[in-house]
Amino acid sequence: MSSPRIVYSKDYYVDIGQHVFPTVKYRLIRQRLVEEGGLRESNFVAPESASDADLLLVHTKEYIGKLKNGTLSSAEILTLELPISKELVKASYICVGGTILASKIALEEGVGIHLGGGFHHAFPDHGEGFCVLNDIAVAIRRMQKDKKIKRAFIIDCDLHQGNGTAFIFSKDDSVFTLSIHQENNYPFLKPPSNLDIGLRDKVRDDEYIGNLKRDVPVIISDFKPDLIMYVAGADPYKNDMIGNLALTIDGLKRRDKFILDTAGNYGVPLACVLAGGYAQDYIDTVSIHYNTIITALER
Repeated sequence: MSSPRIVYSKDYYVDIGQHVFPTVKYRLIRQRLVEEGGLRESNFVAPESASDADLLLVHTKEYIGKLKNGTLSSAEILTLELPISKELVKASYICVGGTILASKIALEEGVGIHLGGGFHHAFPDHGEGFCVLNDIAVAIRRMQKDKKIKRAFIIDCDLHQGNGTAFIFSKDDSVFTLSIHQENNYPFLKPPSNLDIGLRDKVRDDEYIGNLKRDVPVIISDFKPDLIMYVAGADPYKNDMIGNLALTIDGLKRRDKFILDTAGNYGVPLACVLAGGYAQDYIDTVSIHYNTIITALER
């Protein structure tokens, strides 16, 4: 990629008050990519908002109506764990559009990078765990609908099991879901992925990466996906506030390099979304995500 395109929207920043989820991280990652990563303003492309037709490939008409009309119940908002607002719904729609665009770029250029996305806890009829809409699932369904791909492989490296995507694709042989996560953590009800690697607490770099090296190449070789969706969570980090794995910043960079190199070696296009990250110092989260993007650009 002589002139890389990174998908990003200024609307990803939403003021949600005092909250563990630092929505400011998106803006700070972009700023760092310009100041230290050698990127220009022209390298960032703003996605269009996803359409209702896109969302209906995964989500129910009733749920979309509640989001648009602001009629989620108190219980639904508690499950979402975010203060719902028009701005948050707008950001969520655009974010789905961002993962769709990153998937298109991946299929055209080999790698697509979304400075956002990865909201794997959203189910067809509700959001939960900071996830309003499942951008991962919608993007895959859109690529399939447009006949750009037949088979997709989700490599979910967020700290938390990808329960929403696991549920959505549970009866679909065209999508392989892998989730590597801290077992003793949210969500406490975990619909089975095709492969769940539930890790004990305090797992470190080598064990974590060793699991990926054991399983990922075999799955790519056997399943033969047309697209890999890489969910590059920053929250396996040792200083994450709501996690209890023990990866270092360097270990997370090694994880990224392995996934990207493996996809490249097998010639499979890869779309990268950033997912969660809740470090005690949010600048560490920014650094981890920045490293992911730089590693993808090097590919």
